[in-house]
Amino acid sequence: MSICIIIRRTLQDKEIAAKLAPLIVELRSRATVQPGYITGQTFSSLDRDGEYLVISTWNRVEDWSIWMNSEQRLAIQNQIEEITNEKTEYRYYEPIIGGITPTFEAVVC
Repeated sequence: MSICIIIRRTLQDKEIAAKLAPLIVELRSRATVQPGYITGQTFSSLDRDGEYLVISTWNRVEDWSIWMNSEQRLAIQNQIEEITNEKTEYRYYEPIIGGITPTFEAVVC
């Protein structure tokens, strides 16, 4: 079953946001060729200045975990955290099928 990863970043400084944008584009570009990647979208909040949301869909949490922990991704993520001076927030979701919440084990990536 596919899973969705929600990545949230908040930036109040427009100069910092301008530095961050190319790194987010690079992450997304590199993610698209990873095994298990299905799709993704990047959003800018309309009611919270400086809030950005990335939603990506992966075949399995294991596929995401491999990408999440890859040297290639971590190098870019480290640059992002140096620029923003804060940790990126990650949330993991799975679909609810037929209104029934599936039972699952917590996964730490």
